[in-house]
Amino acid sequence: MLNFSRTRTQPRSTRSMSLGGIDYVDPKKKSNVVGKILLAAAFTALCILMLKQSPSFNSPSLFSRREPGVTHVLVTGGAGYIGSHAALRLLKDSHRVTIVVWWTICLVETLAQSRFYKNYFQSLDGFSLFMLTWGIQKLYPSVAYVGESTLDPLKYYHNITSNTLVVLEAMAAHGVSILIYSSTCATYGEPEQMPITEETPQLPINPYGKAKKMAEDIILDFHKNSDMAVMILRYFNVIGSDPEGRLGEAPRPELREHGRISGACFDAAREIIPGLKVTGTDYKTTDGTCIRDYIDVTDLVDAHVKALEKAKPGKVGIYNVGTGRGRSVNEFVEACKKATGVNIKVDFLPRRPGDYAEVFSDPTKILRELNWTAQHTDLQKSLQVAWRWQKLHRNGY
Repeated sequence: MLNFSRTRTQPRSTRSMSLGGIDYVDPKKKSNVVGKILLAAAFTALCILMLKQSPSFNSPSLFSRREPGVTHVLVTGGAGYIGSHAALRLLKDSHRVTIVVWWTICLVETLAQSRFYKNYFQSLDGFSLFMLTWGIQKLYPSVAYVGESTLDPLKYYHNITSNTLVVLEAMAAHGVSILIYSSTCATYGEPEQMPITEETPQLPINPYGKAKKMAEDIILDFHKNSDMAVMILRYFNVIGSDPEGRLGEAPRPELREHGRISGACFDAAREIIPGLKVTGTDYKTTDGTCIRDYIDVTDLVDAHVKALEKAKPGKVGIYNVGTGRGRSVNEFVEACKKATGVNIKVDFLPRRPGDYAEVFSDPTKILRELNWTAQHTDLQKSLQVAWRWQKLHRNGY
């Protein structure tokens, strides 16, 4: 999920910390610990070497200059699926952007040679990739999956709840004035009534939703004695990709098992996996499969931009970000078949722990207060856009 914070102009670089997760070591995976440490150490050394070779290493940072009208936005998880789309949009809107990713203290030379930013960021003056605080030494990529959270709950409480506290402490210490927090509809659990409004009781039923709910509570308690502007966006199910084909979704192989249904559909269409596994066909829905509210990532990012524009000191805004329409998993699979042109093989399996039958949003509040509404609501078209990127990037970035 995405968190990004903004500062108004400051005499020093914006300071904050990543929400990337502290790794929880599974006893079954202890043999990998030494290898991870060596790999991280080697990567850190490489980053430091590249940093020292940078012409800007001994020169004043661009971010130490105050420029009227320029907003500096720090995007945690900015190299991920949603974060990268957010960073691209913010740069397009002439914001100054800093991305925080795992285990790095590097400048633009590192990022400009990395996967998807290469062509875009080479044209930017002074873009900086760095982790500003060395206090958390063991940061790893964090991807949130409901199913995985039931299997490894401590990892999720570390990644989400503990690190939210760390971020707030850093923001308070360094005068960061605005927080746009990425939350989730999973905090609502399985409500008795649909659609879900912002007033729907939050009764999460899995560790992922519980961890996010705890993080929200921490933010709201902190805000009671703070002038910080806070916007909490509760995402529904994110799909799609950049319409211009610059970005897409490419999770690491070990994360595919717990990935989004869109990624699983595309993997099945590309025969990376033998077929699509649909978990749960006996829910109390029209066709027995789960119903979800699928929001295009382009619309989701637009909601963040609107939230950033409307954020006010000392105020809290909480908004659902969805289309207001529920689609069943079966509907989604059929749309994916049409978008890809592949008759995807589907295996129907028992329910997955922690899932809920039906969830979709009431986006009335975000329309009324932020003038935002989803524009990309044709499921098949969103999947077609994402499929084009998948076909052009068969091995990821």
